[in-house]
Amino acid sequence: MKANKIIETLKNYEAGKPIELVVREFGIAPEDVVKLASNENPKGTNPAVLKAIIDSAHKAHLYPDDSMYALKEALAKRYAVEPNEIIIGAGSDQVLDFIARAFLNEQSSVLMSQVTFAMYEIYAKQLGAKIIRTPSYQHRVDEFIEAYQLHHPKIVYICTPNNPTGDAISKADVLKIIEAVDEETLVVVDGAYMEYASAKDDRFSIAPKDLMIYPNVIYLGTFSKAYALGGMRIGYGIAPHALIQTLSKVRPPFNITTLSMVAAVEALKDQDFVHDSIALHSQEIERYEAFARDHGINYIDSYTNFITYILRDGQSSTQIANRLLEKGVIIRDLASYGMNALRITVGTPIQNDIFFRKYLEVAH
Repeated sequence: MKANKIIETLKNYEAGKPIELVVREFGIAPEDVVKLASNENPKGTNPAVLKAIIDSAHKAHLYPDDSMYALKEALAKRYAVEPNEIIIGAGSDQVLDFIARAFLNEQSSVLMSQVTFAMYEIYAKQLGAKIIRTPSYQHRVDEFIEAYQLHHPKIVYICTPNNPTGDAISKADVLKIIEAVDEETLVVVDGAYMEYASAKDDRFSIAPKDLMIYPNVIYLGTFSKAYALGGMRIGYGIAPHALIQTLSKVRPPFNITTLSMVAAVEALKDQDFVHDSIALHSQEIERYEAFARDHGINYIDSYTNFITYILRDGQSSTQIANRLLEKGVIIRDLASYGMNALRITVGTPIQNDIFFRKYLEVAH
């Protein structure tokens, strides 16, 4: 049986390798595997959130509240917007799917930076849209505006901070790009790592409220990173009501589980957990920067919970990543993005100690 031609041309999204795979393939005990590949929060889930999940488990036989009232109210309060200006997805990448299906077709094109989140391209290609990339992996204002004026894409994706590189674009520059496009173009500001950027430098902090004056802009956020709920798969989009209304028409019913919503509502109550997570990260990423300087490794200044090491000529990111995998350390090889680079999630002090030691074993 043949699939649609478009599907045959697509590549699968390359997720970070799970601990279970390393255990099976290399016979390493689970407790000896260090996973630093998927940008998860190394603190683990907030105990108060775990309790809320357990306390609600008896509702598992019931469908979730499809209005998502409690979660939308909590997010609206957090971001000073209205509940009807919010759409919830199974991770923010599901909101990206809603966006693509609502606005793209075979006559459309989308604009993104040279190296950015893979799902922008995958969802666009599923609809037959053309992909346009800027020359640089950084979000450079002049490159985006020039490409927009040349191609007039239907969607412009701004991933800030950017995954998988970790760099960010200032709020002032994001607004310059938005102001340069007409209202028939949708601008997606993907802020999955915004909590980290906001803590590092106010100039790179973007709140959904900053963008609500624009009818053609949507802000995306997630509970997978700073809130440590990657396994619950919950994200959101915030935009003017008319845009949310359009996206809601392609949202399937009950797309978020009861337990996911309970977890997210509880997580929003405890901002101290988020602050503590970022404080731990800030402390530990300095060690990664010092390690890179001490061993002649170039790195990208990161506004996220990971760091990207750019390897020198003569080194292979794929070879090093595979050797680390054999030693029970899972990181992300960026060769598939056209970069001789490694993306490493900043873990706990113990996890990071292991990475530094194992890296020196395999890279020299």
